[in-house]
Amino acid sequence: MRVVNSQSRLAARGAGRPSVVLGRPRDESIDTEVVAAVLQVLKTRGYRAVTIAGIARRVKTARTSLYRRWPSKQHLVAYAVVSEMGASPAADTGALREDLEAATRTLLRAFAGPLGQALPGLVADMAQDPELAATIREEVLAARRKSMRDAFERARARGEIRGDLEIELLLDMLTGPFYYRALFGHAPITAHMTREVVKYVTRVASRRAAG
Repeated sequence: MRVVNSQSRLAARGAGRPSVVLGRPRDESIDTEVVAAVLQVLKTRGYRAVTIAGIARRVKTARTSLYRRWPSKQHLVAYAVVSEMGASPAADTGALREDLEAATRTLLRAFAGPLGQALPGLVADMAQDPELAATIREEVLAARRKSMRDAFERARARGEIRGDLEIELLLDMLTGPFYYRALFGHAPITAHMTREVVKYVTRVASRRAAG
């Protein structure tokens, strides 16, 4: 099932929160309260309990104000997730390792907070709700993967990495350990782990690894 895009897409301000959002100009204080309310409901009651009317009551604002910004609760949830993770995580530092460390640090920060606690339930709901899954893939994952894909392309242009790489597989290798640990809880997500994941991925991608 394809999801119709809203008139304005989520964009990013570096690795931080999105600077272009759906609908009307953003109110920073309302945005913060909305994101916190959405994540709290996801964590304690699950996606089905998220409603625009319910979130409006929690943040003490008019329901119509939220509808002007987010046309559906799928978009509202996607905004909350991308606000925690950042839509464009891979900074352009001029070196692949630093670009990827910037990207993975956004996962370290996001999963250390409320999103990490809400993630298992959200993933379970995505499996049951194709529209939610499509919105998260389109509004959150696609933008983040493009940012990291661009980092590899910049590295390739600089001659840092081989030209025969499966970039999509490298993206999975880079981000997969964070989601796996957040979902199963068998090991912590730490700054050391973040650096080690990047080290292994860049080692695979390195021109020296070709031999």
